[in-house]
Amino acid sequence: MFVCTVKASSIKFFIAILFSAAVLVGIVAFVPSIDTAGETAVAMLDYKGVATVEEQLRFLEELGYKAKNIPVFSDEVQIPQSFDSVYEKYNRIQKAQGLNLEKYKGKTVLRYTYEIKDTDEPTYATLLIYKNRIIGGDITVMGDNGYVRGFRRFHSPENDFGAEEDGDHGSSDEAAENVSGGSES
Repeated sequence: MFVCTVKASSIKFFIAILFSAAVLVGIVAFVPSIDTAGETAVAMLDYKGVATVEEQLRFLEELGYKAKNIPVFSDEVQIPQSFDSVYEKYNRIQKAQGLNLEKYKGKTVLRYTYEIKDTDEPTYATLLIYKNRIIGGDITVMGDNGYVRGFRRFHSPENDFGAEEDGDHGSSDEAAENVSGGSES
């Protein structure tokens, strides 16, 4: 016959270990990874259900933009299979706002461009839509000091295309032509 005795302090220690393990598992399961931190930060934005012009305008209004009632430009574009430096920079803007164009490489998407009202410089909002969901987009401010940024209303290096990066100044003209308004490469 085998008899095992356990002291009260051993039981408390064992319970503390089990509790600590449960807390650790809970943290790992419920805290987002670094890769999805941007997606979590903008989770309150609803990128779905933007099939109609009215729904797209409502999305822009939720961000604080007043756009003209019809798009100034709309077409289909293909997200390239491999990204050049322009698309890499543009996708950094997308990732900063919780989106990622890498998931849509090779896909044909709809592109709508709206003119934003009540701005000092000509400003445009571009929405990239796949299956009634916004998968990317930007705000383009034209002019001598123009830039392309994410949907947020502030300028920051990780949110701007025209921001200085290692001496590379980028330009709103390059961004608008290659990503938001012209090239389908």
